[in-house]
Order: sequence, then structure tokens, then C-alpha cells
Amino acid sequence: MYRYFGELLTRAAGTVLASADSALPTSTSLLRYRGYSQAVDRDDDPNFFTMVEGFFDRGAAIVEDKLVESLKTRETTEQKKKRVRGILKIIKPCNHVLSVSFPIKKDNGEWEVIEGYRAQHSQHRTPCKGGIRYSMDVSVDEVKALASLMTYKCAVVDVPFGGAKAGVKINPKKYSDNELEKITRRFTIELAKKGFIGPGIDVPAPDMSTGEREMSWIADTFATTMGHYDINAHACVTGKPISQGGIHGRISATGRGVFHGIENFINEAAYMSKLGMCPGFQDKTFVIQGFGNVGLHSMRYLHRFGAKCIGIGEMDGNIWNPNGIDPKELEDYKLANGTIVGFPNSTPYEGNILEADCDILIPAASEKQLTKSNAHKIKAKIIAEGANGPTTPEADRVFLDRNILVIPVSSSRRRSDETPQLPVYTVSLSPLLVSSSLVQDMYLNAGGVTVSYFEWLKNLNHVSYGRLTFKYERDSNYHLLMSVQESLERKFGKHGGAIPIVPTSEFQDRIAGASEKDIVHSGLAFTMERSARQIMRTANKYNLGLDLRTAAYVNAIEKVFQVYSEAGLIFT
Repeated sequence: MYRYFGELLTRAAGTVLASADSALPTSTSLLRYRGYSQAVDRDDDPNFFTMVEGFFDRGAAIVEDKLVESLKTRETTEQKKKRVRGILKIIKPCNHVLSVSFPIKKDNGEWEVIEGYRAQHSQHRTPCKGGIRYSMDVSVDEVKALASLMTYKCAVVDVPFGGAKAGVKINPKKYSDNELEKITRRFTIELAKKGFIGPGIDVPAPDMSTGEREMSWIADTFATTMGHYDINAHACVTGKPISQGGIHGRISATGRGVFHGIENFINEAAYMSKLGMCPGFQDKTFVIQGFGNVGLHSMRYLHRFGAKCIGIGEMDGNIWNPNGIDPKELEDYKLANGTIVGFPNSTPYEGNILEADCDILIPAASEKQLTKSNAHKIKAKIIAEGANGPTTPEADRVFLDRNILVIPVSSSRRRSDETPQLPVYTVSLSPLLVSSSLVQDMYLNAGGVTVSYFEWLKNLNHVSYGRLTFKYERDSNYHLLMSVQESLERKFGKHGGAIPIVPTSEFQDRIAGASEKDIVHSGLAFTMERSARQIMRTANKYNLGLDLRTAAYVNAIEKVFQVYSEAGLIFT
């Protein structure tokens, strides 16, 4: 079923341009509308932290008047403005930043001092939530920026967490498994000593170069030390193995989130009409750069719903088949051969796979793949970002000018440089450095944190999803079929024998009841659809047209503001 958001959204894109400063040239008005400034340095690799704060300023400037109007107090208009601006000042900075250094003894007997950071952006909802990454690029600025994005992402998908992020400044490839375990467990202790981890305080998750193994070490360390008397101790971290309290469906959650995010916009007739496309996945072609976890699962679900993958790109080569590539066959081939090169029924693709002719492009490999040097060569109408910051600010500007829909996807990773601190809050639109990599944590990547939320709830409830109702639902479904059969036999008799009741294939798949994975997938799909609806309504409400990034920020700021406003500020 396709949806149509109505003519109001279509008209909004035109009216917002017409209502801009009429004295300005059309190009200048367009830049201002999209959040650009002629005075901004058009650097194709701007500082990450600066960009995050610039986007917050953009969203805050747009939403401020509406927030003032929404206050139902006996204050004067001027007092309401001061209250709104004050709360926005509270929302913007990180509340706490922890920096630690600790020694480890390596396998060769040498000693090394390890640096680590944890930033908690907001406690408007608790616990805080955010991943732990292992990377030499980790810095205070990076974890602060990513923590703030986590706050906004959780707000967008209505997950009741504050934002946080952690990083350990190491290259994990240079350490043995034993050394990595030492580092992980010691970092956990350092966080626990300062109150930066706990089921109701701060709950980490996997991120770059960390996974189930590291999360299991963290849970075990906390549960056997600081959390020894806490029955909920294993809820101190998510992304764990199933045996340690993890949840089914977590591994594919990000890929499914990418799919559901694309689905919600590609089935929206109003957005597709702007791109000159028909709604739905049928007859749509897509290309993926990067056949890792995100690329594989995104390909699976898109293929299952009727889209056709015609190209795959990896570091060692690209393959192409205009008739379509089967994801299962390609997965098996790569497992057997360690590469996609030479896959049967495909030909090598000469040139940049990103510039291939397709409807949907999914860059799911590495950062800064779409730049100002190749943005004008991109032929896709929809770009769904599956990598860490694949699009630079200048490329994003080109895509907006070319009417290409960029759906922000996964978490950002940028090279962090030293940068001066911005003003706490400003309504100026000039520092708006637009980058796709900023709001990637705002929507599609929310599949990960949504399923992490489900895992956290499972740990607190101490029971798997579906366990209490599985058999009851199965028996109820069989009794329903028997009831229908008996009713028909009473009505028409059994002259020719019993009347068989044959369930449809869809009902047969569900007749045994919902498993934990079924419940997780259903909850994720509902969350992504509801969030997409909210972003669309926000874009329409503020006449933002196709500017989904700003719409996501505005949506998040409104929700976080409401929590602060209604909770009250008693200690000021």
C-alpha cells in the first residue's frame, strides 16, 4: 500500500522559497532555505563537532517561535522567550565528560598507558545510551559530538534514553585477544568507579571495532564487581551474546533499519513525485558499495521486497549484472572464496560503482566516498547512507541542488581536529555546515538503538519476549481454525466428508505464535514507520520541503524541550 502525504507537502517546497527574502537572488534564497551560507568556508572535510552544533543551531532557530507559542504559562511573551532560550542552552552542551588513563601489561611484558573517554550529553531521560568504539581517531570532541547525536536520535525514535558515547584510543588490530580483554575490563572498572555505567545510569553498546565479545566482557566485569548486589546488573550494557542476556535480531538490526527507512520514504507518493518516480520497490534497481554486515542485510530485505540489485562494490573489485544479483548466492560465494570478484553470472564493473546508473544508491563501505568531485556524476535518485559519514558537506549541497533525496543512515566517524568552542546557543543561520554524516544517527541507524532498548527491557524483566504467551497464542490459533471448520460443517453438513480449513501461507507462518525475533522485527518496523511519519509532519509543519535532516533535528529538539520544560528547573 502506497501513501500520499497530500498536496500540502508538495506546495510547501515552493512556498518556503517564495517566502524567503525577495530582495535576495534566487540562488542565495535557496542556500539560506537549505541551511547554507555564502560566507561559510566550503571545506569538504569540516570539523565534526562544529557541524553538530551548527545543525543544532539551525533546528533551534527554526523551532524557537513555536516553542514560545506552545508554553501554557502565565508568563509574559518576553519571559517565555527567555525560558525557551534558557532550556535550549541547557540541551546543547554535554553534561559530563570523563577522561581516563590506565596502564596494562602487554603479552610481551611491556607496559602501556591507555586513554579512554565517555561523554554523557543529557540526562533528561535515564539511563544514558551510546556505544563504545576502539579507534586511534577517538578524541574528546568526537565522543561529545556523537553523544549529542545519540540524544537526538533516541528522541526521534521515542526511545527513553539520554545520549552518551565512549571511545578507547587504540588500534585493536595491534593487540591480542588477551590484551583487548584486559583493556575492556579495566575501562569498565574506570567507568564504574566514576558512576558512568549501570543499568539505570549509563548503558554502553557496540560501536566501531567492538561487538558481542567486548559487551560480554563488560557485563561480566560489572556484574562481578560494582554490580554484585544488583539483580539487573547484566542490563548495564546491550549488544551481548544471547547466552549473556542478548536478544535475537540484534545483528541484523542496522540492516533492517536501513531497509525500513528506505521503505517509509519510497512508499510515500508525495516524495516520490518530487523525484519523478513511482512509489514502491517494484522495478527499482539499487547498487551497494560495501558487502559487509549492513550491506548484506540491506540487500537481503530490498531483494525480498522486489527491488533488484544490479551492482556491488568492494575494495578488491566491483561486479555488475543488469538482470539482478541474488544475495544468498553472493553471500555463499564470498564465504567460500573470500571475495565477490568472479561471482558467476556477473561481469566486472569498470569505473566507480557509486556512479553507476540505478534508482537507489547505498554507500555502505567507508566515510567520505561522495564528495564534491563526484557528486555531480551520481545518477541515483535516492541515496541511503549505510556507511560512516559517506557524504561530505559539499556533496550534500550538490545533491540538494540536483533534487536527489538523501536519507541519512548510520553513525558518523570524522577526523576530529581542535576547534574553538561555539557560542552556547545562537539563532544565527550562518554557521550551518551541512553534512550527510551528521544526522545519520538521527533516523535510519536508529534500528540499532531501538533493538538495544528491547534488549535492555528484556534484561530488566528477566524473561524472553514471547515466552509467557507463545503456547497460548499457538493453541488459540488452532482452536480458531477448528471453530471455523465446525461452524461450516454444522451449516453445510458433512455429506462429502469433513470440510478442510487450509490456512494461507502467511497465517501458517504465524500460527505457532510470535518468537522473540518476530516481536523484535515487528517492534523495529513499527518504530521506524512512526518516526518517519513524525519527520514528514515536522518537515511539513515548518515548510522544510526535502530537508529531512533539519526536520529530524527539529523533531528531536521539540521532544527534549518538552521533557525539560514539564519536569521544571528547580535548582536554577
